[in-house]
Amino acid sequence: MCVNSGFINSVASTILHLLIPKVHVTKTYLPDLQKYTELLRKVWNRNYVTNNGPLAIELEQRLAQYLGESHLAWMSNGTIALQIAIDSLNLTGSILTTPFTYVATANSILWQKCTPIFVDIEESGFSIDPKKLDNMIAPDTTGILAVHVYGYPCDVDALASYADLKGLKLIYDASHTFGCEYRGKALAGYGDLATLSFHATKVFHTIEGGGVVSHHKDLAEKIKLSTTHGHKFDDYSQVGTNGKNSELHAGVGLLNLEGFHNVVLGRKNIFDRYLKAFSHTDLFMLDPSSYRDFKYNYAYAPVLFSSEDELLKVVEELNQQNIYPRRYFYPALNTLPYLNPNSCPRAESVSKRMLCLPLYHDLELESVDTVISVVKKYVLCHA
Repeated sequence: MCVNSGFINSVASTILHLLIPKVHVTKTYLPDLQKYTELLRKVWNRNYVTNNGPLAIELEQRLAQYLGESHLAWMSNGTIALQIAIDSLNLTGSILTTPFTYVATANSILWQKCTPIFVDIEESGFSIDPKKLDNMIAPDTTGILAVHVYGYPCDVDALASYADLKGLKLIYDASHTFGCEYRGKALAGYGDLATLSFHATKVFHTIEGGGVVSHHKDLAEKIKLSTTHGHKFDDYSQVGTNGKNSELHAGVGLLNLEGFHNVVLGRKNIFDRYLKAFSHTDLFMLDPSSYRDFKYNYAYAPVLFSSEDELLKVVEELNQQNIYPRRYFYPALNTLPYLNPNSCPRAESVSKRMLCLPLYHDLELESVDTVISVVKKYVLCHA
């Protein structure tokens, strides 16, 4: 019997590939299982699992306290947070926003029967460019929905000034920012409202979850009622939806909050290793220290290549080694046909060349160094 050696080598290679642990762009941090089980036992004994139970109330209070804000509504996810924020400010018509973000931002605008108008991003960074707002504003524009991309601050002064000048409401999608501080306060504390995502992929998470930060009691109450179908017990006062979250998710959040500091420190060590390794290459990597009076949470490790071809070669080779970075954010949203497309050259270019590298608190240094080695094979290095 003749056995094809090429076939054997192919099978062996496939088996070896399957045996190598996968390294994804992120890994969910989970709290100590025994501590979580103890919390669950109390939930079971109370037989109270949702509808703003004691753990949900405690988590909401502790999150607000951590951010230094008076009003934070914790809810089921970051997308419902965006929808409720838009609805609570009574936005109609069109909303100025960025094409360089996750699609949930623009989808939420459409879901609220508004039209996204995409404004290109800054030349020096990746957030919406305030200087381009005036060229894009329409007669029916009622708000700005800006994103602190990767957790780095937008030009909050310029955006606030423009919003005030034009009488627009300003919402920040601050999904990436939990733990980030800017000018002595939480980055999620800027704007008329800011929304947060506590999805399992975030630095701090409740498995599924989101939040809205507000600054006025009446608006905070409106937002909270929006998550409970617009009523509290038998008092019905407004339209609402189901944005509640559960005691099981709250328990994860409370325990994750305890370990949050160490998670950030672990991520920082990996981030700094990337930053140092790529400092003498043609790659562009945002450096938190270049932002004045800014504390970063190390949510992402994005690198900008000189060309899409370089990026694709890196991705292909890393995938062969069971390492899976992600193209955050690709494609630029202004190119999607159902999202009111228009030209945003900077965002379109960046989206094709940006790659987020694996980053989590206990990522093995061997894997980090493999990523660095592969990337350096395809980019120009300097002495």
